[in-house]
Amino acid sequence: MDLMIIKYSAIVGITLILTIIATRITKKLLEKSVDKLSDVMKMQQTNYTFFRFLINFAIYSIALVVIFYSVPELRSIGITILASAGVLTAIIGFAAQEAFSNIISGIFIFIFKPFHVGDQIKVGDLSTGIVEDITLRHTIIKNFENKRIIFPNSQISSSVIVNSSIIDEKICNFIEFGISYDSNIDMAVEIIKSVAMKHKFFIDNRTEDEKQNNVDAVITRVISLGDFSVNIRAYVWSKNMQEGFILKTDLFKSVKEEFDKNNIEIPFPYRTIVHKDK
Repeated sequence: MDLMIIKYSAIVGITLILTIIATRITKKLLEKSVDKLSDVMKMQQTNYTFFRFLINFAIYSIALVVIFYSVPELRSIGITILASAGVLTAIIGFAAQEAFSNIISGIFIFIFKPFHVGDQIKVGDLSTGIVEDITLRHTIIKNFENKRIIFPNSQISSSVIVNSSIIDEKICNFIEFGISYDSNIDMAVEIIKSVAMKHKFFIDNRTEDEKQNNVDAVITRVISLGDFSVNIRAYVWSKNMQEGFILKTDLFKSVKEEFDKNNIEIPFPYRTIVHKDK
């Protein structure tokens, strides 16, 4: 009896050791494939992450079957489980609806690729950040506060996703300024253009035809005549959203300073009170 226990324990132990070795070898092979295909790194990194979880799941499932088949006592338990498969399937299916939904959604994310590892995305109105990991159950997004936001795949699949990296990372930043009705609009426009084009993160996104036709590198338009201000919008391009944010905040400061030097007022609401004497 003791020999049988030692034998079965050895089988279980060897199976688990082989399983761990197999998962590590698989990991190394997938990492090498990623390194060899570095020109399409983002897609391969996403594939690597997905396949790693999928293959590990398959390896551990096979190991479990081997253990149940090799140990007679466990084999009888397995037969009993299979005999009750209908009831168990119903129970497990009911209890794990959400888990299966997340797995199916994870497979759809892998197949249709609305985003990859490394993409900058916005999920609905909730969170913006960099996709750090995609698993069968959830997607991890690192936001700009360095916090990790974990979305179940079923939730992220049913949300509207804004992907800033999927084709072209360049961003056209809408930067708006309001000036008083007494200020010189043309001078304000020239200041905005000049300051924007001097910024280190500004990029000239004009085509060759646009350059030949003298289209402005920074297009500015009066977009509305408000109650207290003439509202001007500048369209300024940057390499990506991160640099665009820095560019935008820097321009607010720099343009305000130039407006002050040139007597261009950024107004605040005025209120006129009329007092009637009875």
